[in-house]
Amino acid sequence: MAAAITLAADTPALSSADTGFMLICSALVMLMTPGLAFFYGGMVRVKSTLNMLMMSFISLGIVTILWVLYGFSVAFGTDKGSLIGWDGDFVGLSGIGLTQLWDGYTIPVYVFAVFQLMFAVITPALISGALADRVKFTAWAAFIALWVTLVYFPVAHWVWGAGGWAFELGVIDFAGGTAVHINAGAAALGVILVIGKRVGFKKDPMRPHSLPWTMLGAGLLWFGWFGFNAGSWLGNGDGVGALMFVNTQVATAAAMLAWLAYEKVRHGAVTSLGAASGAVAGLVAITPSGGSCSPLGAIAIGAIAGVLCAMAVGLKYKFGYDDSLDVVGVHLVGGILGSVLIGFFATGGGQSTAKGLFYGGGLDQLWKQLAGVGGVLAYSLVVSAILAFALDKTIGMRVSEDDEVAGIDQAEHAETAYDFSGAGGGIAARSAVPAPVAQDSQKVDA
Repeated sequence: MAAAITLAADTPALSSADTGFMLICSALVMLMTPGLAFFYGGMVRVKSTLNMLMMSFISLGIVTILWVLYGFSVAFGTDKGSLIGWDGDFVGLSGIGLTQLWDGYTIPVYVFAVFQLMFAVITPALISGALADRVKFTAWAAFIALWVTLVYFPVAHWVWGAGGWAFELGVIDFAGGTAVHINAGAAALGVILVIGKRVGFKKDPMRPHSLPWTMLGAGLLWFGWFGFNAGSWLGNGDGVGALMFVNTQVATAAAMLAWLAYEKVRHGAVTSLGAASGAVAGLVAITPSGGSCSPLGAIAIGAIAGVLCAMAVGLKYKFGYDDSLDVVGVHLVGGILGSVLIGFFATGGGQSTAKGLFYGGGLDQLWKQLAGVGGVLAYSLVVSAILAFALDKTIGMRVSEDDEVAGIDQAEHAETAYDFSGAGGGIAARSAVPAPVAQDSQKVDA
């Protein structure tokens, strides 16, 4: 009888420590989108650099406004049929009290909303890497607005919203293996199947123009990912966030080493691009699984993701889909691996008591993970392809072939990433200096 009485002391109180921690984590996740822009921007050719940067940066603008207007309500409002949420107080963030706490936690609703906003921002930005060199910027902006409305906001509710079908089924996704990475990877595949290949795909060299940029971007992603992952527990009272922090570092290191080892065996060299890509593959794979596995399990998950994602990036040449910067190979495959491997490596001593096959839990958690992966993948793939088809038939998704060959930066943004005309020597610099004015006709004739 006494156990049924709720005492005032049991009601969560606002924690300034948790609130400050979550605001820092939100800022770290925000930093990941510019980090992604550098990661992708270094991997494209010079003529597409600014466009690649802008495809990430524009998400910060569009998604932020839509999240405030209705996205937070759809994703985390009161459940409606296990598919979407809705709460009038969340529309425009207008009915939220200054110190109103997120239900069951010690942080304000505003803090939870802004933390989740940063996830919503980076997810469509991830898709952009598959579309490099060939998509109209206005069409991309329209795609972002439609995609987050019809895909990301509902899927976030499925996975993390109370009452969402995946949440109620018991699918484990600590920080976004399904809602972020599988969602973005499947969307990327759906869009590129509609819009087709770049001019010169599999014929012309399309090497990264700045691997230092890519390494910088990978470093910023790795740094920001600690907020992305550890912050997703929304507090520090029980050590689960600390476990996730450790596993994020461990899995990323293991994946990077495994990718490089695969490169050495397969191609005879280890590359900086491989190191950056391997690190991101590990970050992707540990995102859903890091709160449920041990550090040894994190090593295994990272190593598996490092090797299999390295193998997967070559599938585009075998099957003929032009995934420009390997969004499918890293984010879709890495997200699937991280989500499914929970069914094997969950210890039952982390975020939940659910155990995987290797810890005596049988197949129960594995089939739940497979259901979550399959549902999100199929929905995102189909809806994203339909959106791309509709935009392509109305405003057009692709730039003209001439603009693509000449350079999408100049065509879409009237800018170029680098201006060498006034720097150093060489033909470009000399050609920018006016020729001396002739003093008489003899000099002109000469």
